[in-house]
Amino acid sequence: MSDTVRDLFDRWEKVWHECQYDLIPNCVGSHYIRHDEKGDRTVTQDAYATELMTVHKERPGTRVVVYDHSFTDDRAWFRFAFVWPDPASGKQRSRAGMQSYRIEDGKLAETWITLLALGTTWADEPQERWTVRRA
Repeated sequence: MSDTVRDLFDRWEKVWHECQYDLIPNCVGSHYIRHDEKGDRTVTQDAYATELMTVHKERPGTRVVVYDHSFTDDRAWFRFAFVWPDPASGKQRSRAGMQSYRIEDGKLAETWITLLALGTTWADEPQERWTVRRA
């Protein structure tokens, strides 16, 4: 596994879990191509930062829980779930998914994400951190 890619996702985890938005320019290319539920689109670093801030504002406590991953020098994929407390009821919500990335110059250049229905998760135990497999 590439240490550069591992370092990238260690930083990206801090963006998601610690709201360290100042790391986004070190993680995302100037134009980030996304294939997700909003369609195929290209976002700037600033536009994507705004999206992440909105997610955290609308769903405080959102975590990305990783169950499995694989890295090469220019590709990565994750089997994960978003988990968050429902802002109205406090009940735990989840949504499982798969995401793959194309990496260029050490930054996220393109991603493909597929999400399952609300309430889905994976049956096995998650990893402790995004880049660290279970023991």
